[in-house]
Amino acid sequence: MGYQRHMEFVLFPGRHHVLTRFQARYLSELAGPETTVIWAVTSANHANTRRNPVPYHRREAAIERFSAQTGLRSLVVPVFDTAPTDRFAEVTLKNVTVDTGLALGTGNTVVACSTPEVAALYELLGFKVVTVEGAVSPEPERPWDVLLRLAAGDETWRELAHPATVDVFDRYRLAEAVRTVVNDPVVGDEGGLSSTRDYRTYVEAFADGAARKWSAVREHVRPGRIVDIGCGAGAVLELADREPALRESDLIGVEVARHLFDECVHKKAQGAFTNPNVFFYRRNVLGGAVLPPRSVDTTLTFALTHEIWSYGDRYASLRAFAQAIYDHTVPGGVWINSDVCGPDERERPVLLHLERGDGQNPAAPRRDLAALPPAEVTAYVAGLSTRARFDQFAVDYRFPFAWEAAGDAVRLSLADAMDFLTRKDYTGNWLPEMAEQFCGMAYADWRELLTGIGWELDVASRAFRNDWIAEHRLAPVASLTGLDGQPLDWPVTHLLAVARRPLNT
Repeated sequence: MGYQRHMEFVLFPGRHHVLTRFQARYLSELAGPETTVIWAVTSANHANTRRNPVPYHRREAAIERFSAQTGLRSLVVPVFDTAPTDRFAEVTLKNVTVDTGLALGTGNTVVACSTPEVAALYELLGFKVVTVEGAVSPEPERPWDVLLRLAAGDETWRELAHPATVDVFDRYRLAEAVRTVVNDPVVGDEGGLSSTRDYRTYVEAFADGAARKWSAVREHVRPGRIVDIGCGAGAVLELADREPALRESDLIGVEVARHLFDECVHKKAQGAFTNPNVFFYRRNVLGGAVLPPRSVDTTLTFALTHEIWSYGDRYASLRAFAQAIYDHTVPGGVWINSDVCGPDERERPVLLHLERGDGQNPAAPRRDLAALPPAEVTAYVAGLSTRARFDQFAVDYRFPFAWEAAGDAVRLSLADAMDFLTRKDYTGNWLPEMAEQFCGMAYADWRELLTGIGWELDVASRAFRNDWIAEHRLAPVASLTGLDGQPLDWPVTHLLAVARRPLNT
């Protein structure tokens, strides 16, 4: 490493969630007494996701402690996440300059990087690169490998991690948080339910429907600590914030998707809320209790429980969620759940008649949509007739179901028919929607689940049909009949459950 000792700086880009004993030895040999190590901490604006389970300020604390213990002269620079770009190295260098005033160049800096794709970007700029773990044989475990040991409950991570990381993780109880996030059954690498969702359309939909949702539940809200789980971009809480009767309440939003959580935080920073006690948390509700026992007066969930059913272990996950809500609710408190609902007689065989003249009718459905850009998927599915769209649905839907052509109609169960009909117009997020099941639970199933846990259902609880959807989305292009050919009314599509925890529990 002779030439590196003449370098003024060592640029060390990475996520740096875990610092290792190997890194301490390597950097101590690499950096001379006059060398400054520049720790460019990437994804500094991300936390609580699988790829970035540790927040930046904890990473920075560990680096500073690491530097003090090893005697390295260090500077720590946060680098916010960017869209994938071949100019990542240049972006990082500019971040360093803006943050520190230092100009790193090929004449004064060596780059320490063990990720080949990133190292190649610096080499293209003319920098000398040392590959850290990649330069040693046998290759030592990399920081991410050590973190995965921790996540798996393997305590040998403590022997590989540097004492600075171990100390920060122990003092701030980060180990369990990392295990929860990394082993999360729902959240994707970047903290969402699906990597292909267009969250912009979700934000718009939440905003458009917020007033309707709030008006439907407002009379059942109990003042105190009010929690909206799956709060989206915070639109319902904005309306709750305007209620004079709730001015003394705490308003808490819980959201798993990073894109939506960031929007909530941005709104709060911009003064969208007048109540000073508005808080937002990024949590996955399937990872365990969200809030302490008996601490919440009102829990709101809108269009959430079908996602728990779909992305989790169906009934088992839904029951565990309902139990967690029960546990964090004060006696006399309420859980208000508004969501889609399966029809009664879910398994009843029916004939579904669908329009063919409202779009294209290809010879066969496509099986390659997952390989296409989202815009192409949207355009293709939107151009299909309702009947052809059903054929595409049967290919893409993640919940296999039995069906067969019956002349001009399709024979299938009532629940499967309604799952298609209530999803057929979601062309803008077609593939993500194919991973969700709307009609997995009928209202009777909900009643049995809730009362079995101990909830009491308010008389306002009910299943109902969205008549606007039936009139404008279903009736123009579809109809239902029994196997005898007799017309059937459109079944229920939604539920409102107002569940109270009894006072004597």
